[in-house]
Amino acid sequence: MFEALRRAARNAYHLLLLAWAAALGAGIGLGSALYVLEGEYPFGERRVQAWVAWPSVGSPASDPYARAIMARSADVPLAQGEGIAFHADADELGRPLDAACSYVVAGETPVARAWTFTLYDLDGRLLETPQRRAGLASAQMLRDEAGGVTIALAPRPRPGNWLQLPGTGRFQAVLRLYDSPVSGALGWLDDGAMPRIVRMSCPGEALS
Repeated sequence: MFEALRRAARNAYHLLLLAWAAALGAGIGLGSALYVLEGEYPFGERRVQAWVAWPSVGSPASDPYARAIMARSADVPLAQGEGIAFHADADELGRPLDAACSYVVAGETPVARAWTFTLYDLDGRLLETPQRRAGLASAQMLRDEAGGVTIALAPRPRPGNWLQLPGTGRFQAVLRLYDSPVSGALGWLDDGAMPRIVRMSCPGEALS
C-alpha cells in the first residue's frame, strides 16, 4: 500500500513538472511573440544617418513576423515598386525627438517622383496641433537655390517650411519616397544622402 502511494505521488510530481514546463514554454513563447509584434520589424532593417527603413516589408519576400506586425497594426506599407518609407525617432546625434524642442530638417532627398514628410506620435497616430497639419508634400516645398529643402519643426511659427509640434511628448518623422530607385537599391545610399535632423533648442537648453 505504501509503495503504491509513493508511486502515485511520484507520478503526480512528474505530471506537475510537465505541466509547469508546458506552461512556462507557452508563456515564454507567447510573451516573446507579443514583444516582437509590439515593436518594429525585426528583420531587414537598413539605416542611413538618423533614418531607418525596411525595404523588404510589403514585398512577397517579407518574413512572417513582418506580415504579423502589419496585420496587427493594420499598416499598409508601400510595395517595393511603389516606393519606400524612412522613419526617424531621434536626431542625428541619437537623441529622441521631443515635441518640446525645435528642429531643422535640411538637405536634399534621394531621387523620387514625389515625396511626403509626415509627423506621428510613437503609436503611429498623426500629431495633433492647432495648425492641424502633420505633413508636407514635395510639391508644397519652398526650396533654396540649390534645390534643397529646409523644414522647421517647432511649437511656434517659423518662416518657410514649418510643421508645428504639440509642445510635449515624443514623436517620429516619416519620409516617404514614391516611384524612387531607392526602393529597390537602398545599398547605394551613403551618409549625407538623406536630410539631416538637427536639434536647435530645447526648454532650458542653450542654442546648439
